[in-house]
Amino acid sequence: MSTPEFHLVLPTRGGPAPAPLPSFVTDLRPGAFGPLEHLAEIGRAADVAGFHGVLTPFDPGGEESLVVTAGLLRQNRWLRGIAGFHPGIATPVYAAKVSASLQRFSGDRLDWRLTVDLDPAVARSQGDFLEGADRYVRADEFLTIAKGVWHEEDYTYEGRYFQVLAGGFQGPLAGRAFPRVLLSGTSTEALELSAEHADVHLFGLGDDLDAGIAELSELSVGRGPTPAFGLRLPVLVREDRAEAEAEARRRGDDAPAGLFGSYGEVADTIRAHLSRGVTVFVLEAEPGVEETYRLGEHLLPLFTEEYTHAD
Repeated sequence: MSTPEFHLVLPTRGGPAPAPLPSFVTDLRPGAFGPLEHLAEIGRAADVAGFHGVLTPFDPGGEESLVVTAGLLRQNRWLRGIAGFHPGIATPVYAAKVSASLQRFSGDRLDWRLTVDLDPAVARSQGDFLEGADRYVRADEFLTIAKGVWHEEDYTYEGRYFQVLAGGFQGPLAGRAFPRVLLSGTSTEALELSAEHADVHLFGLGDDLDAGIAELSELSVGRGPTPAFGLRLPVLVREDRAEAEAEARRRGDDAPAGLFGSYGEVADTIRAHLSRGVTVFVLEAEPGVEETYRLGEHLLPLFTEEYTHAD
């Protein structure tokens, strides 16, 4: 059985308001604790707790993921940063250049999480009017060019959506590891894109996991290594199931989905997914800091101990 890889989803909207200054403080400069500090606290918690990385999702109403990821990579020594973004945000050459610098500054700890299939209203609000299967054609071109300029000094490509003439990176940008690519989706177009480009394919709640794994494995034949399989799931875990149920009711959720129950029950569910071929787990835990430390103290060590002893 493979060793599991655990990542944490960062909340990119809001954050706690700074505490008011005591009445005797006369310094009227604004406080130094802002939204990035709140996210940095979660990042530090994830690092200390033993998570492999954090995902900053693409969220049109939230903080910019590449900016947040860059800040977290700077403040943590071991954590991987997964930046979620949409292929329409920039040219693939510019996205690759930004990422090459982040790889240089972080010791190759940056990953990409491309969100291809947006709700049409959301896409248009971002200035993107492309719809249907064309979105996957563009994503394929985006990733093909990004990898091309990354690995070749004299790279030319002419596609439907992007063109490059004699591009490519030289020093100091050349020579770094290309970001791992995480993709998702269960349509044929999505799975074909993953078979061609993904290092990890993420499934979610409601996806037919077994069918998706089987189809993607078949599509990957002759194209290179089959992507690793991942799951993005909410998690609510406590010492026993009754305590977890009480916490769910307190939050107003009478039917929590995802990973739910006692530490042992959730660990057993993760082991069952591992037996099906899933090795990457992207967990959504709220509130961020408290739940991250809880997972690091009570859940993740169950797997650290197992695989340490197995070695």
